[in-house]
Amino acid sequence: MNLPVKILVIVLALYVGLVVVFESLLGYYQPRGEENLVITLTEDDGSKTERVLSLFESQGELYLAANHWPRAWFSQVKENPDVHIEFGGAHSAESGDYTTVLVSGADHDRVLADNELPFVARFLMGFPPREFMRLDAR
Repeated sequence: MNLPVKILVIVLALYVGLVVVFESLLGYYQPRGEENLVITLTEDDGSKTERVLSLFESQGELYLAANHWPRAWFSQVKENPDVHIEFGGAHSAESGDYTTVLVSGADHDRVLADNELPFVARFLMGFPPREFMRLDAR
C-alpha cells in the first residue's frame, strides 16, 4: 500500500472514531434544553423507554427527526406510533399523547429544507440520512 492510501485510511479511521465518540457521548449525556423533548416509547413487552430528542417545526406542525446513526427509537416508533411527549424546560413543561406519522416525498423535502442542520453538526454525526415523523395529537 502506497503512502497516500495509508494516509487516507488513517484519516478515515480517525474520522469514524470521532463520529463514534461524538454519537456515544451525545447518547449518554442526552442534553436537554428548551428545544428538546422527552419521548416515552412503549416496548412490545409493555415496558417504557425515554429518549431526549430535538423538536422541529414546519408549517405549524411538529416533527421529530432521526438525525443520527443510532436510531433504535425511530424503529420502535415505526412499530408502535403512539407515544407520550414532554415538551419544554424545567419552568414550562407540557406533556401530551401523540401518534407519529412517517413523513416522505415532498413533505419530507419541505421539512428537511425548513430544518437544515449546520455542516459542522452533520460532519460530527457522520452525515446520516435524515428521516422525519410528524406528531399528531391524540
